[in-house]
Amino acid sequence: MNKTGYLTIIFILFCGQTLFAQRAPAWGGNADQEDYSFGFTFQYINSYFKIDKKPNWRDPYFDRDLNKYTTQPLTGIGSNSSPGFAVSFLFRYRIDEHLEARTTPGLVFADRSVYYNYADASQNVIKPVQATMVEFPVSIKLKSDRVDNYRAYVMAGVKYSEGIGVKRNKPDINPVDALLTNKTGFGSYEVGLGLDIYFEYFKMTPEIKLSNSIGNLLNRENTPYANPIDKLSLHTVTFSLCFE
Repeated sequence: MNKTGYLTIIFILFCGQTLFAQRAPAWGGNADQEDYSFGFTFQYINSYFKIDKKPNWRDPYFDRDLNKYTTQPLTGIGSNSSPGFAVSFLFRYRIDEHLEARTTPGLVFADRSVYYNYADASQNVIKPVQATMVEFPVSIKLKSDRVDNYRAYVMAGVKYSEGIGVKRNKPDINPVDALLTNKTGFGSYEVGLGLDIYFEYFKMTPEIKLSNSIGNLLNRENTPYANPIDKLSLHTVTFSLCFE
């Protein structure tokens, strides 16, 4: 074996020892050792309405003022998923090594919509439900043992959402031009999982969670868009990136 071959073997052994050597765990900004810690989160949101229809949901809308039907019979009602985003602050309280409580109040920007298909396709319409909301979630986080610079967890909690700047129907509006509106304040429950990743001076956490609203979000109004619906609930998938 020539000199180049020996140098190649030595180089490979040295690199292998370096790659597989045990590293000292990152400090993570001492976040886990403190009883309290703070941070912020960026969230991507995807949400849609689950719609429970009335038994007579297909019936055309009868306008009492005009004394006639102003829409064709419905053939379909649904809600497509819509993207949004949120920015939140994070406040954490350490209960013990594997359990903590936290809250992430924040501002959410997410529009939702409901589409209506009629027997006459020219009447098909999509009704947006604009929603800029302030959210106040509280959750419990159950963590695994730390392995090197990683720690997995599951979480569960509840949150209250309050709409701001929500548009409402005017009393004299033409029913065909009316908005589909929902309650400005409502509660939800949520579950999720994530992974704490430790760096020298901070901790980064990717997290995914599912959220479902509690109760009926629909504002009951005499419009072609509210009348066919019995119950409206909100389902949300959120991907968060937290820095602590």
